[in-house]
Amino acid sequence: MNLTNVNSPIKLENGVEIPCVGYGTFRTDPAVTARAVQDAIEAGYRHIDTARIYENEEGVGEGIRVSGVPREKLFVTSKLWNTDRGYEETKAAFQASLERLGLDYLDLYLIHWPANEKQFGDRAAQINADSWRAMEELYEAGRIRAIGLSNFMPHHVKKLMETARIKPMVDQIEVHPGWPHTDEIIKLQDMGILVEAWGPLGGQGSVVLQNPTMKKIAEAHGKSTAQVSLRWIIQQGVLPLPKSVHVERIRQNMDLFDFELSDDEMKEISSLSGLGGQCADPDDVDF
Repeated sequence: MNLTNVNSPIKLENGVEIPCVGYGTFRTDPAVTARAVQDAIEAGYRHIDTARIYENEEGVGEGIRVSGVPREKLFVTSKLWNTDRGYEETKAAFQASLERLGLDYLDLYLIHWPANEKQFGDRAAQINADSWRAMEELYEAGRIRAIGLSNFMPHHVKKLMETARIKPMVDQIEVHPGWPHTDEIIKLQDMGILVEAWGPLGGQGSVVLQNPTMKKIAEAHGKSTAQVSLRWIIQQGVLPLPKSVHVERIRQNMDLFDFELSDDEMKEISSLSGLGGQCADPDDVDF
């Protein structure tokens, strides 16, 4: 990526452009979401990520409205939760998300987690296919500008593509130092899918930000460990979705384009392991 600022766009395979750093709202208290989203937009973010299960879509919509930035200047993502999988259920869940957000369309809609064989046995692939078929139709109707997946590993994507008419444009997976998903990122990118990184700072109480290797590299660049983590993600061609409700950190998390990590630094960070985060195996979850 040869990028200069947070709003430099990445072009998806369907031609839609997406700002290269997003503002994440995972675990943002609904009571403060509107203010946090407004702060992020005022700081320069134009890409906002939420989901039905975060229970803060209303706050995201309110933050967008009070920001004063025209809707067409923003890129808004939400996600289909696991209990809403299926063809008709997906269409109803999408409409409910739109209404909570107070929007007429979404820029990106994702299947939040793949239905897995642990829970659904041989029905898992069909459940995913039914949800995807509904999303394809919503996309073709112009109600979503791009469609994609979340927490789908390459083998899930390949299975979905056996029945899909439209290839997913995005896959949002957990990526942070200590949980790099390097092979999966490369495989997804080889499929022409943009990878987004959720939890890019390692989650709440992150040991990523206290790691001695991260501190050493951060000091060398005069940056924070959070900025180093996000820069490491960006230099892999992955789009990070940092989350904070503190204005100074919100601003800091987009100040990533005046330094570059060396190849050796990239390798050092990629070799880190056991630094926390959710680190869930999508084939093993039971929610």
